[in-house]
Amino acid sequence: MGLGGCIILIAAGAILTFATDWDMEGVNLDLVGIILMIVGLIGVTTFSSIARRRRVVVPPATPVVGEETHHRRDGYSDGYGV
Repeated sequence: MGLGGCIILIAAGAILTFATDWDMEGVNLDLVGIILMIVGLIGVTTFSSIARRRRVVVPPATPVVGEETHHRRDGYSDGYGV
């Protein structure tokens, strides 16, 4: 579940908890809304911790300047083809 899905869960839970006054027999919509908000918050924290680990910046390798090596692969200088 991505960050957008987590935010949708939080919004749906807040709507069920604070903006509705429906009564359903056998279902407490306030509790369902709170559970959705908690699951959304857990998802946001998990997503942000995983995204933080992926953003590790590795400094670029410095190239060796002034030293050029050309290896000739003619079949004789590397020991093969003798």
